[in-house]
Amino acid sequence: MTDPRTSSELVSRKRCAYYTIMSHVIEVHVPDLMMLFNPVDPAPLRERDLDPRIENFIVQARRDLPREASVSLLIRVDRLVGSPQPSEITDAVHGFFAGRARSSRQRLRQLLRVGRTSLAIGFPVLVVFTGVAQLIAAHVTTTFGQVLHEGLAIGGWVAMWRPLEVFLYDWWPIRADARRFDRLATMPVRIIDDQATQN
Repeated sequence: MTDPRTSSELVSRKRCAYYTIMSHVIEVHVPDLMMLFNPVDPAPLRERDLDPRIENFIVQARRDLPREASVSLLIRVDRLVGSPQPSEITDAVHGFFAGRARSSRQRLRQLLRVGRTSLAIGFPVLVVFTGVAQLIAAHVTTTFGQVLHEGLAIGGWVAMWRPLEVFLYDWWPIRADARRFDRLATMPVRIIDDQATQN
């Protein structure tokens, strides 16, 4: 990842001195453009997954930047001759991260569904266990009654553990991932032929 730069087209090393505070560049270097993609994915280029190492690098770099920062992807390639057209690469990168955003939102919907089901089970259990525990506390004064009262009270809240975990903690990191992927799916993508700039 380089210093903040504008989204102006970078076509040579001499022109890499355009900066702006609100723009950041994630820079990736590959010997060949096809190395951006997962080599075992048989899908057409525009539908192909990125190489996991490339994906992780880009996502982590974006995570390290301010949430609202303007970001672009700069791909430096040693050999551009015979490679796919830049527009194909851009479409493939955008399509990949758009797919990741959809997958994250699907995960979020599934998680919230689990949370609602867990709440529908856990809350009645909490109510019943709490009610029974109060009855025991009011009518049974033995040590066994006290132990049973405490056990039912704890068991009721244990039944609420999963819905509380979902609705307090688990959902928002997934939503943050979806929003991050949305931004990556629309970021400008630029390609530089390092061999041409050296000539």
